Amino acid sequence: MSEHARTIRGVDIVKSVADALQYISHFHPPDYIRYLSKAYDQERNPAARNAIGQILLNSRMSAFGRRPICQDTGLVVVFAKVGMNVRIDAEGSFAALVNEGVRRAYLDEYNPLRPSIVADPIGTRTNTGDNTPAVVHVELVPGSEIEITVAAKGGGSENKARFATLNPGASVADWVVDTVTSLGSGWCPPGLISIGIGGSAEKAMLLAKEAMNEPIDIADLMAREASTPEEALRMELYERINALGIGAQGLGGLTTVVDVKVASFPTHAASKPVALIPQCAANRHLKFTLDGSGPIELVAPDLSAWPNIDGADLNAVNVKRVNLDTLTKEETASWRTGETLLLSGKMLTGRDAAHKRMAVLIDEGKPLPVDLSGRVIYYVGPVRAVGSEVVGPAGPTTSSRMDAFAEKILAGTGLFAMVGKAERGSAAIDALVRHKAPYLIAVGGAAYLISKSITSARVVAFEDLGMEAVYEFEVHDMPVIMAVDVLGNSIHTTGPAEWRSRMAADCIARSIEI
Repeated sequence: MSEHARTIRGVDIVKSVADALQYISHFHPPDYIRYLSKAYDQERNPAARNAIGQILLNSRMSAFGRRPICQDTGLVVVFAKVGMNVRIDAEGSFAALVNEGVRRAYLDEYNPLRPSIVADPIGTRTNTGDNTPAVVHVELVPGSEIEITVAAKGGGSENKARFATLNPGASVADWVVDTVTSLGSGWCPPGLISIGIGGSAEKAMLLAKEAMNEPIDIADLMAREASTPEEALRMELYERINALGIGAQGLGGLTTVVDVKVASFPTHAASKPVALIPQCAANRHLKFTLDGSGPIELVAPDLSAWPNIDGADLNAVNVKRVNLDTLTKEETASWRTGETLLLSGKMLTGRDAAHKRMAVLIDEGKPLPVDLSGRVIYYVGPVRAVGSEVVGPAGPTTSSRMDAFAEKILAGTGLFAMVGKAERGSAAIDALVRHKAPYLIAVGGAAYLISKSITSARVVAFEDLGMEAVYEFEVHDMPVIMAVDVLGNSIHTTGPAEWRSRMAADCIARSIEI
C-alpha cells in the first residue's frame, strides 16, 4: 500500500452523511440566498415578488428554527469520489454506510425529516419509514480522501426531469427552451435548470444531476464572457428561459431560474443524448471531504446574508380574509385569479393515496370516512411535529397528480375548493368550472412559514397512510393565491403570457448582478 494510504472509518462516513442531511434540511446554500434576494429586489410582478418573499422568509425561519425548509425532505442522492489510496474501516458496503447515515438523519429525535421513499414501486408502494435507500454513485479517483456530495431532491422537481436523443445537428438550446415551456411550474421555480449532454442515456442524466450541485455563478460568467461551448450555452439558456416569463411559482415574472448548469461528455457520432433536470427552490446539497481525521464539523452559515423580510408586509396589501367555517358557493364564485386570500378556519388535507382510496369508495357506493361537503382540501403531506408544534412543515404538493380524481371527487362529495401547488390540467379545470369550485395555490418552498398558520391538526381518516393520511387543520391567516376561478381563468396561463410580453416589449435586463 502506498505511503500516502489512509484509513477512513465507516462510522465517520455514517455520522457525516447524517449531519450533512440534517444541515441541508434547514440551511439553504448562501449562494442561492444571495441570488434569490437580488431577484426579490428586482421583481416587478407583485404576486411573484410576494412568492419569492415567502420563500426567503421561510428560509430564514427554518434556519433559526432548525426545521425543514420544505415538507418534501427529499430523495437522498449521494455522489462519492473515493481515493484509490483509501481504506474504509467498516463491515458491509459503502451504500450500507450511506443508508445508515440517511436513517439516522431522517429519524432524528429533534428534527425528524419526512420519509418519502416507497419500496415495491410497481406494487404496494409501501413507505420504508426511514427514507432509505439512497441513490448512491461512487467513482474511484486518485488520492487518499473521500469527497462526498449529499443532495436531497424533491419529488416535484424530480418528476419534471426529461430526456431526449437529438439528431447530431439539432439545437440543444431550442430543445431545452421548448421543454422548459412544457414543464409548468410543478418544479417550484425560481430554481436551476441543469443540462447533461453526451455519453449515453444514463450518462447524460448523471451529468445533469451532478452538475446542479455546483455553486451558482452565472453573474460571474455573464461579466467575463464565455470561454467554452458549455459556458456559451449556459448564458444563452439563462437569458432565454427567464425570457419565458414563467416567474416564481409560475405566476409570471422576471426570474424563473437563478442559474443554468451544463455538463458534457464524449458521445457516439450518431447520437446527441440530452438530459434536463430542474432544481426546486429548496435546493438542498452539501459537499464535504473526509481525510481520516474524523467526521465533518459543520458550522452554521452567516445568517446576516438572509434578508429579514417582515411577514406582515407580505400580506398587508390587496388581501381578502376568508372564514372557511362559513364558506358559501356564492363567496367562492366571487374570487378571481391573482387575489391573495388569507384562510382561517377548518380545512381538510389529502394527496395521492388518500384521493385514490376516496375514488374507490365512491365507485363502490360506500360512504367516505370524512364528509367533504362544503369543505376545502389542501394537498399536503406534513413533516412530523416536534416539541410544541401542532404540525411540522406543511407546504403544498404538486396538484396535477390529483387531476385524474378531480371530477369524481367534486361530483361525489360537494367539495368547495382545493389548495395545492402549480397549474392544473385542462380536464381538471373543466371539472372545476363544471362544479364551480375554485383552485388556490400556496407557495412551494414556504413549508415552515405555512405551518405557523396552522393552529391545530388531527388525523381524521386513513391513518395507516402516514404522511398521506387525511388531517383536519385549523388555520389562521394562511396565505394563498387564487389560481383558477370558477370561470376557468388560470393565473398559470395569463401570468407568464403577460410577463413574457412585457419583457419582450420593454427589453428588461434579466441578468442578476451580485
